[in-house]
Amino acid sequence: MSHTFYNEIVLASASPRRLQLLEQIGVRARVQPVPVEEVLLEAELPLDFVQRLALEKARAGFKLMSEQGLELPVLGSDTIVELDGEVFGKPADNEQARLMLAKLSGRVHNVHTAVALKTLEAEYSALNSSQVEFAKLPDEMIEAYVATGEPLDKAGAYGIQGMAAQFVKNLNGSYSGVMGLPLYETAELLTKAHVKTLG
Repeated sequence: MSHTFYNEIVLASASPRRLQLLEQIGVRARVQPVPVEEVLLEAELPLDFVQRLALEKARAGFKLMSEQGLELPVLGSDTIVELDGEVFGKPADNEQARLMLAKLSGRVHNVHTAVALKTLEAEYSALNSSQVEFAKLPDEMIEAYVATGEPLDKAGAYGIQGMAAQFVKNLNGSYSGVMGLPLYETAELLTKAHVKTLG
């Protein structure tokens, strides 16, 4: 059976970090953000939520591309931070960012990132979960970090690849997964869909 091999994919995300991570493993991607409402459904479990969003993004991106006559594989991804069953998405404002960081201070939390890939032939998905331990954060440190503006577009109000790296006492799992795109799982999906990696 012959397969179509793809040299390029579509990334259904506006995240510069995800694009950077794909480039790191030699994947060419065009960016196509999609409007997907990131709202937790009633009684929806955190892991179901993050996987649903990744798939919805991939499907929405694929539909958009198909309407333009392009049938490239579309990658969707979503990241959430979970502490004691509570889901932390992106903070709505500085006050919410402060509250999230205060809760994460001195604790171990989970970062779940789901990836989904939709092609003409199939849908693939994978999930990565990592445990991150934060140091105890004094109020003035939280205040100074929030003032940088970095927390606002990040799940859990922090970016591990940014200034918040200094808060991370221990990481058990995938650094790229905590950043927003677990490269091991992503490469596996891309290989299944016959997308060229390694440039």
